[in-house]
Amino acid sequence: MSATTSAETDLIKLYSSRILALAADIPRTERLEHPDATVKKRSPLCGSTVTVDLTLEDGRVSDFGQDVKACALGQAAASVVGEAIIGCTPEQLAQARDALRAMLKEDGPTPPAPFDGLEVLRPAAAYKNRHASIMLALEAATEAAEEIVAARSA
Repeated sequence: MSATTSAETDLIKLYSSRILALAADIPRTERLEHPDATVKKRSPLCGSTVTVDLTLEDGRVSDFGQDVKACALGQAAASVVGEAIIGCTPEQLAQARDALRAMLKEDGPTPPAPFDGLEVLRPAAAYKNRHASIMLALEAATEAAEEIVAARSA
C-alpha cells in the first residue's frame, strides 16, 4: 500500500461514524437573545468558527447557544460540548478545555465527565492541523464564562 493510500485510509478512519453522527446532530444551535457573554473563536488554519452565547446563574452555566461553522471534527466537539455544558461551573469548563488540549497534544487522559464524550476525538491527535478546530467550542465557552465571572466581580 502506498503512503498516500495509507494516509487516506487513516483519514477515513478518523471520520468515524460516531464523529459524523455527532457532527450531524449538534445541540443548542440557537443563539441566545440575552446572553451574559458572547465569544467568537476562529481557527486560523482552516477558517472554522464557533460563536457561543452563555449565561451563568449561581456559578453554573444556565443556558448556552452556539453557531458552529467548522469541519466535522469541530462540529463533533461542539456537539459534545452542547450536550454536556448546562450545569457546569467555569472551572469545569477550563478543566475540560485543558484536558482536551492535553489529550490531543500529549496523549493525555480523556477530559473528565461530563465532557468525556470528547474521547471520540482522540484519533485526531495525529492531525495537528485539526486541533484548533476541535478546541473552538470549549475555548469560546470557557472564555465567555471567565468574562462573566470577571464582570460580576468588578
